[in-house]
Amino acid sequence: MRSIITGTHIVKTYGKGAEQANALNGIDVEIAEGEFVAVMGPSGSGKTTLLFALSGMDEITEGNVRFGDTELAGLRETALADLRRTRMGFIFQQPTMLRNLNLLDNIMLPAVQDGKRNTAELASKARQLMIQTGIAGLEDRDTTEVSGGQLQRAGICRALMNTPEILFADEPTGALNSKTAEEIMELLVAINQAGTAIMLVTHDARVAARADRVLFTGDGKIVSGLTLPRFSGGDLEARGEKVLAGMAAAGI
Repeated sequence: MRSIITGTHIVKTYGKGAEQANALNGIDVEIAEGEFVAVMGPSGSGKTTLLFALSGMDEITEGNVRFGDTELAGLRETALADLRRTRMGFIFQQPTMLRNLNLLDNIMLPAVQDGKRNTAELASKARQLMIQTGIAGLEDRDTTEVSGGQLQRAGICRALMNTPEILFADEPTGALNSKTAEEIMELLVAINQAGTAIMLVTHDARVAARADRVLFTGDGKIVSGLTLPRFSGGDLEARGEKVLAGMAAAGI
């Protein structure tokens, strides 16, 4: 299967002199088209820094990152921003929405910035995504008038507006109750099984259990990994036990 993201000897250094510290220490990693990869590790282990490095949101100190055939370091900032907006999607623990826009307009925003489709077409796609994610009827709501789960679903809609090849998700269920978290993960699995690759950072073994592969990080390195069969929906408990065993073996 063709790689969508390839990172080679990724180093990320913060600070200078005696204060210098490596958040990433020579990581090699590859994510295939359509693959679902979860990244787990203790706080400070480098998992979120790795997500930022692979997505081009943070400049690396050494090494290189390729998105398909494109070397991210070779892109100017505007070209890199265009690539992130049009070919990648981002989901965070706390969706960042503009409070002066309603839910529909917030969802449409990245695609409006692209400027390649008319507003009616974009509104139609946004409404369809809202139907698919279970938040139809909330189009005119203010961002303060919906629940955390509904806001996260809106964030997923926004991430999908430009039909990305990969979604980067940083603790997307971290601020949600267990029921809502399960619903969001079911949604992400469906998105992945429709062909979109996902790289997801999480502390939750039940969340990671839905992935095809789990990477365990420590001290800025990938210390071990676990490969799971494609998730079918009925074996979550057994898969979660395997992830917990992998965490224990990795010292997490």
